[in-house]
Amino acid sequence: MTILVTGATGNVGSQVIQHLVDRGADVRALLRDPSKVNFPAGVAVVKGDFLDVDSLRTAFDGVSTLFLLNAVVSDEFSQALIALNLARSAGIERIVYLSVIHADVYVNVPHFAGKFGVERMIEQMGFKATILRPAYFIQNDLVIKDVITGYGVYSMPVGGKGLAMIDVRDIAEIAALELLRREHAAEPFALDRINLVGPETLTGTDIAAIWSDVLARPINYGGNDTQAFEQNLRQFMPPWMAYDMRMMGERFLTDGMLPEDGDLDRLTTLLGRPLRSYRNFASETAASV
Repeated sequence: MTILVTGATGNVGSQVIQHLVDRGADVRALLRDPSKVNFPAGVAVVKGDFLDVDSLRTAFDGVSTLFLLNAVVSDEFSQALIALNLARSAGIERIVYLSVIHADVYVNVPHFAGKFGVERMIEQMGFKATILRPAYFIQNDLVIKDVITGYGVYSMPVGGKGLAMIDVRDIAEIAALELLRREHAAEPFALDRINLVGPETLTGTDIAAIWSDVLARPINYGGNDTQAFEQNLRQFMPPWMAYDMRMMGERFLTDGMLPEDGDLDRLTTLLGRPLRSYRNFASETAASV
């Protein structure tokens, strides 16, 4: 009874591992370079990646439950399909897959469309899975921390529809709880989807106001220019990825990321506590500057 965690070096994956270990699970991690990561005692490590078929076969051997997390890369869809095919060959039925909210709505955004394709494959292949669909990660805003604190501008293209932003720490804990629920079930549960949303749906102006309160000085919202957003991103990511993020930002402006009825209550019940707020994140970030 082993849980395999992919994406183990990222913020979500590493925290999922810690939650699983804290709850006594038998955990295995797949990563490219084991020498760069220090996992808790007892975590078995397999060196490999999604395009190394032999390493995946080794990683999947003896695994009962899989946490599938694919990074946003140009071949994300292919990587996920290879992993799903090999997981089925290894006899793995129980999966928790990290998708994205509104994957079926943001159809022109490459990494959203790719994740929706993976969701469809999970259905068609008959996996007993939980598909987690998180909204915007609150911690994404760490990349503009210096812009906020140094220039007084909140520059993410959040728009006026609102995003139900969620803290990465809540995402990781929910993922771990779902992995354990499926792992411990006598019979595999049916396919399920869970929207992962935060306690508030915030507009760009709302978020600027939170930062103004936290920093005790005016912070303005200036994020509706998605062309400028793309150009800024091109300074530290490939052009295709910057364009992908621009397409996502344009859907923020037109559609938002809105929770469905019952989403928040379901998550609060699952965690047994309130979800972390954006204000909590802003206060923590400001204190660390």
